[in-house]
Amino acid sequence: MLFKLLIFVLIYLNLHANTEIEDTYYVDNRTISSSVITKDTKNDFTILSIDKNSNTQKIKTKDLMKLLSDHGYKNYHSKKSYINFILKSPIDISLLKLKLKEYYEKNYETIDIQNISIEPRGHITALPKDYIVNIESRDFLSKNGIINIKTAENKKIFFNYLIKATVMVYISSDIIKKETSISPQNYIKKSVVLDKFRAKPIQNIDNSSIQAKRHIPKDTILTYNDIELLHVIKRDSMINVTMSKDGMDIVFSAKALQDAKVDDIIKVQNSNGKTLKARVTGNNKAELE
Repeated sequence: MLFKLLIFVLIYLNLHANTEIEDTYYVDNRTISSSVITKDTKNDFTILSIDKNSNTQKIKTKDLMKLLSDHGYKNYHSKKSYINFILKSPIDISLLKLKLKEYYEKNYETIDIQNISIEPRGHITALPKDYIVNIESRDFLSKNGIINIKTAENKKIFFNYLIKATVMVYISSDIIKKETSISPQNYIKKSVVLDKFRAKPIQNIDNSSIQAKRHIPKDTILTYNDIELLHVIKRDSMINVTMSKDGMDIVFSAKALQDAKVDDIIKVQNSNGKTLKARVTGNNKAELE
């Protein structure tokens, strides 16, 4: 009895789940069944049919939602006025999938790709024999996008794609103030679903000498826009400056006149009050330029 009750609850939750309808559905058949949207094959019914002289068909969202509601699916919604159904093109997209997989794996050290779906923006029956795949340089920040292939005749064919994947990122476990060292005390490492990143997430913090370049709120995915090399010299601190002369190294103390990172050229002031330029070599260390 308890098992039957659980089954009933699961069916009820599935029927009444608050689910957003996608803008576009790519389908295998001209007859569009409700399971394309609901994934419920047991209670399938026909929504519409794609005309034999066309490869696409659209329906008003309000009409589709009423149709779903009449069959018990009452909580589906969409902000779009129309929902499009497109007949899948009978083409081999394995090379495009491979290129996208390589592209995302190149940009993320730790990414787990579960699925890649690609569809042409218009119905095509075949791909050209020779072509070049073009992917934009920042497309890896999002789970979906548009790629194109360029033919030998300089013609471009565009494709929509969607990648389902998880990425390992670092998330601030507390507020991180500007110029604070990034360490395990203020971040956690976590696998998240690839959706859309504002900038490239940091891939490897371990043993890195970095600090916050700006104020970082709690629970923020750390990106390369948020960090910079750690300042190894603080303004007004006394540092050791090395001067090479006649094959000898002379070390003297000087006052740093600015914050600095390794390889920065900074101004220092010696004991006589003279301002000199030096290149930062390490923690409170510099070489005279």
